[in-house]
Amino acid sequence: MVDMEVVQLGCEMYQRPSRPRNGPAMLNTLQRVALARFLSRGLIGVRRVVGASASACVTRGGVKWELDLAEGIDLSIYLLGAFEPRTVSTYKRIVKPGDTVLDIGANIGAHTLPLARIVGEGGHIHAFEPTAFAFEKLMANLARNPQLAGCVQANQAMLVESEDTDTEPEIYSSWPLSDTEGVHALHAGRAKSTEGARAFTLDAYASKHAIDRVDFVKLDVDGHEGTVLAGANEVLDTHRPVVLMEFAPYVFDEGGFDRMVALVADRGYAFEDAGSGRALPAEGPALRKAIPFGASWNVIARPQG
Repeated sequence: MVDMEVVQLGCEMYQRPSRPRNGPAMLNTLQRVALARFLSRGLIGVRRVVGASASACVTRGGVKWELDLAEGIDLSIYLLGAFEPRTVSTYKRIVKPGDTVLDIGANIGAHTLPLARIVGEGGHIHAFEPTAFAFEKLMANLARNPQLAGCVQANQAMLVESEDTDTEPEIYSSWPLSDTEGVHALHAGRAKSTEGARAFTLDAYASKHAIDRVDFVKLDVDGHEGTVLAGANEVLDTHRPVVLMEFAPYVFDEGGFDRMVALVADRGYAFEDAGSGRALPAEGPALRKAIPFGASWNVIARPQG
């Protein structure tokens, strides 16, 4: 049986950011995944001893979850009470009751449901997840929370640059902690099918659904951010939302990170560290130099003027 003091220490390390506010880089993505695998094995082993499976139905932070403890996102919610607690703390400072929020890269609803609790009945969440694997889990978690589901519009969809763009056949949406054969060499994710997903631009979606305000965007699509934002010019220019995004240069195709940064900066946005509020450069090369390889920063893009 695993030493629970070791598990507690592991949980504390698991929460640490890839880069502290002041000081050297700490855990990169692969290190965090390796630690999560250790925690998952120990936890599942303990549960088997008491006759429980790797699946768990729990309540965390006022949200009911159906979780697979052999998956990274699910394990984080189970152990820490939230996926990426620092991300949750960031948007709790920004999002208000009644806001309209876009959750792009919703996965199992790890942020969709906490955001729904914040905006309340008077707000709206538009969630986008292209893979059938994660979208099914998102819908299951929404079904467990009918008091929150009413303000959520969930879409199995891939946001693209132009209307003539097709969906990609597979997207990374699983971070397995047991069967790791064939996972991505750098971020340890596993690609899942996008069968059933539609492809459209964010601008087309906003027009079709007559969205008259967008206050906040959570954008985390593992290197596809530039594609999403290239199809969101009207949303950015008209509604001027605050955008919370993950800057992970290593997951982008060559030149893709710099193009994404330039696209946002050219629309009158400034970047800041989501944790400290420290201003960040608006040039891709400078950001790539500052972010350790294999690590990521949570960044807020704020409209200026």
